[in-house]
Amino acid sequence: MTEFQIALTLAVFGTVILVIAVDLVDMAVAALLGVSALLAVGILDSTDVMAGIDSASGPLLLLAGGMIVAQTLGSTGIFDRISSVYLRATRGSGKRFLLLLIALVAPLCALLPNATTVVLLAPVIVRVAKALDIDIVKPLILTAIVSNSAGLLTLVGDPATFIVGHAIGMSFGEYIKRVSLGGLLSIVTVAALMPLLMRDIWRIRRDVPAAPEARPLERPGFAIVSVALLLGMIALFIFGEDLPTRIVPPETAFIAGSIALLAISAVHVNSVDNVIRELDWRTLIFLACTFCLVQAVTKTGLLQTLSLQFYEWFGANLKVVSMNLLAGVGLLSSVLANTPVVAASITMVKGYLVAAEVVPEAALAHGFADWPLATLPVFVAMMFAGTLGGNATLIGAAANLAAIGVGARNGAKVTFMTWLRYGVPMTIAQLLVSALYVFALFVVLA
Repeated sequence: MTEFQIALTLAVFGTVILVIAVDLVDMAVAALLGVSALLAVGILDSTDVMAGIDSASGPLLLLAGGMIVAQTLGSTGIFDRISSVYLRATRGSGKRFLLLLIALVAPLCALLPNATTVVLLAPVIVRVAKALDIDIVKPLILTAIVSNSAGLLTLVGDPATFIVGHAIGMSFGEYIKRVSLGGLLSIVTVAALMPLLMRDIWRIRRDVPAAPEARPLERPGFAIVSVALLLGMIALFIFGEDLPTRIVPPETAFIAGSIALLAISAVHVNSVDNVIRELDWRTLIFLACTFCLVQAVTKTGLLQTLSLQFYEWFGANLKVVSMNLLAGVGLLSSVLANTPVVAASITMVKGYLVAAEVVPEAALAHGFADWPLATLPVFVAMMFAGTLGGNATLIGAAANLAAIGVGARNGAKVTFMTWLRYGVPMTIAQLLVSALYVFALFVVLA
């Protein structure tokens, strides 16, 4: 690439971010126009677009499959019952409402992709918030932040975390052993900050309205099949990679979504056309286009240059590199979709580790898994930076986009500036706690 092409690529990238930040153009349209501009001037071609979409295929399959399973569960009427139980359990207390929100969202996010959990549970939270006369915007923001944070509890909880773990060959069990405690600390940080950031809701006292009588399940057999499908998907997330025919989480979500469509079609609870039409295509298109934009940045060679620059700045000091990754990747993940940022950062970090002679050049090849234990905190720092950095803005993570979609369907618009008010303080606090955890990990592994 020429210097002019590099400057133009960065200008288009920055413009897409800016117009989304000031709410000038819908985020999906902005991303589409950004990719179109780079195609028009020849910086991207069809091969690059296909490479970007290929990179995005794993997260997109996770999201799309999860959305279909969520719609299947939503059509059973189970969540009407959960709403009634949740409402009664709050006893009219805003404090209990917020704490129960964490208790409801976090466990499911440990075993399902976080955006899927938001699609499943956000309507429940909206119903309870409306019953307690609480503005739904703040609970929706909190739902996304909790889901992103809880996504660090397991390897499959967040697409960004999965991408890093998959790149270094980390198993589900090893993740639990090395990383999950950091995810738990992130959730504790959210709970600790709620009395400050959401004090108006925290102090609310309401008379609990009478919960509507839960309707009997019209199709109990279909409800049982739907729950069994969810449990089967979770089981494959955990054990699928250990089967003789290895099934990775994106493939699991695709299989589960296909079976869900078959069940819907067989029972005639909904039409397949409606299910596909109601997928959050806005989010899926935005993520796919963002991966294409990152592909353009990768073509500039800046990531490779940054790998060498990291070595010149920090040598083989992995602790300092990890802290800088927490800050840098965290910042980028707040202004871009975190999943493609993490995907690009892996290339940079692997290049740095080769330059620092920590690993051989073979580590740049796909499928290399012989990573020294001393490098693990570096990759863990990337996981935390990407996942928690996505909490800062409404475009930072797929779960945020899913929450915005639920808000829009309920007549509540979540603006960029409103999200910043809660997302930035939460992200800063969580990244500081994560820095302590990564440093402790270095000490333990040493």
